[in-house]
Amino acid sequence: MRSYRTYLLAFVMSCFIGSVFAQGNKQKELEEKRKLILNEIKQINTLLFETQKEEKSILTQVEDLNTRVSARENLIRITNQQANLLTREINDNLFKIDQLRDELKVLKEDYARMINKSYKSKSLQNRIMFLLSSENFLQAYKRMQYMKQYSKHRKKQGESIKEKTELLQQLNTDLIAQKKAKNSLIEDNKKAKENLLREKKTQESLMASLKQDEGKFTKQIRAKQREADRIDKQIEALIKAAIAESNKSSTATKSNASANTFALTEEAKALAADFTSNKGKLPWPVMNGVVIKRYGKQRHPQLPNVTTFNSGVEIATNANTTARAIFAGEVMEIQQLKGANKAIYIQHGNYITVYNNLTNILVKKGDKVTTKQELGSIFTHPTSGKTILKFLIYKNTNRMNPADWIYRM
Repeated sequence: MRSYRTYLLAFVMSCFIGSVFAQGNKQKELEEKRKLILNEIKQINTLLFETQKEEKSILTQVEDLNTRVSARENLIRITNQQANLLTREINDNLFKIDQLRDELKVLKEDYARMINKSYKSKSLQNRIMFLLSSENFLQAYKRMQYMKQYSKHRKKQGESIKEKTELLQQLNTDLIAQKKAKNSLIEDNKKAKENLLREKKTQESLMASLKQDEGKFTKQIRAKQREADRIDKQIEALIKAAIAESNKSSTATKSNASANTFALTEEAKALAADFTSNKGKLPWPVMNGVVIKRYGKQRHPQLPNVTTFNSGVEIATNANTTARAIFAGEVMEIQQLKGANKAIYIQHGNYITVYNNLTNILVKKGDKVTTKQELGSIFTHPTSGKTILKFLIYKNTNRMNPADWIYRM
């Protein structure tokens, strides 16, 4: 029966250790995410709420507040996950502590019986008489082995008690730390919810203003979308023209090329393969920044009848920041966009990265660039005070979602 209990405890311990290891990794992952979101909120506050030079329009205020509210809600969600995970860890520890206490009780009782028995027969004379009373040499040998095994078992029991006592002490220490961490998270979440509540009230006030003149703001958003679409057409037209020009003068095999596909040399194929292998690991096109508009079709949160589309991502950053190449390649083109600033196109085999809204260009067409090489200054709007980079990725003429390629975007 005692052997069964020992095996059962060993099985429970192995499951417990595996669970603790997995939960520990998950907790580290969540804490890392929480720190990233806290840094994102800090950047949002700096880049969107402290840099404007003049009073922002209601529409801009709403957009900026939506960005911060979304980040705050994400923070609360991650913090709740951490607190819930800590609750499970605390419950696991409490269960394990109960198991260890029961096991220690049994071990100590067994050990006490052994000590008591050893005390009664501790004299050398008793041990010698036990051996001399053997009927033959074989029995005497077996009795000697029994005494050695008994002594060894007693020592092992003592060591086991010591190990389990130390483990119990460690679990109690961990339990105190876990409860403290959970209380800290609950307090942090309380403050985050208070901030979110204030921001929601401000959001409601701004939404009321939007609703009063919904038609006017809808026209403004759609006008911005038309302007973005017009710039996108310029970018796509240039890429198609660049592909046609490249294929016209290329010595590469053109059997797999088309009007919308680069005919690649072996060197260009290797570069494209290298770019592909780094998917999800590429650096940001700015040293510091926060994404304020993501890729793809999005419904306006306050004006549900308004849908917008973003061909890349828009990153708010500090004034006087330079854009940087996310990967090695060649400057395919520097384009002065009509009604906008300059865009730099970097070719990486059949991939193209586009850095839009630049001034003070630091490279020229045909230059070979390296990863993180500075390309040009990002324009700071004189009215809003915002410094925003529009960043796009294409494979031939197909748009890609930059968040799939850039590390933790």
